[in-house]
Amino acid sequence: MSDAYRWQWNCNEDKDLSHRERTIPLDCASEIDPSAMDVSAEPAHSCKLSDHGPVVPTTPLVIFLERIQETALKTFGPMKFDPKLYVDLSLKFDLPIVKQAFNDLAKTANGSVLPSDFNDFLNKYMNGAEKDLEYVKPIDFIAEPEGFLPKVAHQGVKNWALEVHSLWKNLSRKVSDKVLKHSELHTLLPLKHPVIIPGSRFQEVYYWDSYWVIRGLLTSKMYETAKGIIFNLIDLIETYGYVLNGARAYYTNRSQPPLLSSMVIEVYKQTHDMDLVKKALPALIKEHKFWNSGIHVVAIEDAQGTIHNLSRYYAMWNKPRPESFTIDTETAIKILKNCEKEKVYREIASAAESGWDFSTRWMKDTSDLTTLSTTMILPVDLNTFIYKMELDISFLAKVSGKTSDSLQFKEASKARKKAMDAVFWNKEKGQWFDYWLDPDSNRKEDVYTWDAKYQNQDIFASNFIPLWVRFQDKTLVKKVAQSLQSSGLIRAAGVATSLTNSSQQWDFPNGWAPLQHMIVEGLVLSGSEEAKLLAKDIAIKWIRTNYVVYKNKNVNAMHEKYDVTKCGEFGGGGEYVPQTGFGWSNGVVLAFLEEFGWAQDLDPQCQ
Repeated sequence: MSDAYRWQWNCNEDKDLSHRERTIPLDCASEIDPSAMDVSAEPAHSCKLSDHGPVVPTTPLVIFLERIQETALKTFGPMKFDPKLYVDLSLKFDLPIVKQAFNDLAKTANGSVLPSDFNDFLNKYMNGAEKDLEYVKPIDFIAEPEGFLPKVAHQGVKNWALEVHSLWKNLSRKVSDKVLKHSELHTLLPLKHPVIIPGSRFQEVYYWDSYWVIRGLLTSKMYETAKGIIFNLIDLIETYGYVLNGARAYYTNRSQPPLLSSMVIEVYKQTHDMDLVKKALPALIKEHKFWNSGIHVVAIEDAQGTIHNLSRYYAMWNKPRPESFTIDTETAIKILKNCEKEKVYREIASAAESGWDFSTRWMKDTSDLTTLSTTMILPVDLNTFIYKMELDISFLAKVSGKTSDSLQFKEASKARKKAMDAVFWNKEKGQWFDYWLDPDSNRKEDVYTWDAKYQNQDIFASNFIPLWVRFQDKTLVKKVAQSLQSSGLIRAAGVATSLTNSSQQWDFPNGWAPLQHMIVEGLVLSGSEEAKLLAKDIAIKWIRTNYVVYKNKNVNAMHEKYDVTKCGEFGGGGEYVPQTGFGWSNGVVLAFLEEFGWAQDLDPQCQ
């Protein structure tokens, strides 16, 4: 780890806080000394891996709910246990009253409580997550919008698409007045505008999910609902300086793949709403700064001696994630030194920031989650998103009459494109590969030296995400499309996330809606007929498996992820059971049907 990421911490610290409560304010991030964060008081040299970086404070409520989560696991056991359920609870009374009632519960030596006593306590003092939200019918929902999916000729598929469209109504919520008036009793954040939740256990807005939700809403002609989602995310930037992973108090320590500019662009293309653009532009510039300064930016010198800046995921947290506190604690249980535990916890949280939680993409040992090294990887897709952000900001500044800003971000996009070509692109393979930073490499003034051996040449769908933005170069697209076809990723029901079957959910055999969409859309936008045919083949496979699961599994539900090795199977793996709903899956299916349609004589059942 570069000395550039070591800080001197001169801000005042509350010495009376417990280790779990002791956190470092974000505005002190530039002044942090790693030793001040080492609560174990172990000498830094005793750690094989020690943690560096800021820690954004959490709230007393979140800390208390972690205790509730731990007690629930000890009381009810691990069968069907979902830790997130307990940090999403809200309080019926002020925290000191609820704390006292909890402390008064009779506990065994291992901290468990009689299940009947614990249930009585939860019922008396807590509300479930669903109480924080109220159903609200979207103001622009119409059962069958005018001009909806004109390319879909097959009546069965059209009827199904209308059912998927109607799910927006089912997933629409507004934050309850209780949350708005007494936010200190809730982990849900008080967003002003109605939201579309993903579904199932996810009863809050998520950042990168929202892009594909919006793509579906635009197909459904629900422009005002889409704008409301954007306004909520802008409010998060204005409050925190970045868009949070999700709209919960325990997500304030990390972001997610930055796609807000893409949301604004898509809505603007449909509505030409200049008020939206003017509202969004300052927030987007602020978000760009977040991803291109401090812990998120890395300097690297290429083979020709040119120094580039690229970005990485780096969560501002070094403890178990509150929503998975018991899981993360168990993951790190064999690590004895607290300073090394903190490093693992930061890597886990940083992988969650990537949206790919979890995947062998971030792991040194594909069978060991404690070898996650997310902060030491320059990711292809993150830098693609930021490259697109720079192009988007340049365009939005231009239409707003801000010529200087437009030129500035145009130049920034050119610099990032060069950096991505120098660091990620592999001409022989026809793919962009993540770059692993070597902590022991010779560096000059905190600049890493590029070496081809640190490109991760394992096959992941993320290797092809730059197609989404780099579609203008037909020669490049042809080479990348051929590489994709021979990669082994394209399967019976879509594009696999990786070729490694690790039991992690962002690995084989799962396919995810966002990855299908970005790859397909990049191929389509290239204008190449050959690339368009490949895109259509992938899209038809994906639509078909979504259709069959919805119709044939007797659940009438869209799933979060799908098993792409066979048509008509939803996905699995990871740290929670398969989820339905489902925001981004709905959005991508509608977007694909809008682009490709469905022929009358094309059977939607598995072939």
